[in-house]
Amino acid sequence: QVQLVESGGGLVQPGGSLRLSCAASGFTFNLHALSWYRQAPGKERELVARISSSGGSINYADSVKGRFTISRDNARNTVYLQTNSLKSEDTAVYYCNAQWQVDRTITYWGQGTQVTVSA
Repeated sequence: QVQLVESGGGLVQPGGSLRLSCAASGFTFNLHALSWYRQAPGKERELVARISSSGGSINYADSVKGRFTISRDNARNTVYLQTNSLKSEDTAVYYCNAQWQVDRTITYWGQGTQVTVSA
């Protein structure tokens, strides 16, 4: 049974921080690249950050560079997104995605965790 379960979302004031977690099970975690996506109300889903299966390659959306950090712990089958200096425009549902590196068309999605940035 493949599972990706996000947690750590919530309501935070502008300038605050949240640490999002995604716990994976049911697949070979170390053969998958991991990404965080987000979808704000009325907008398309966008890629926020991506980390390669080895952890050696990391990419961020321009909008979050310098504020967000993606990391993974293969021993714990968990990927994290540390979000700092949060802005109202960061408000969205954040989703975890795993992409199998053997066949990159095969992906798994979590159900998302809500991040709301508001005073």
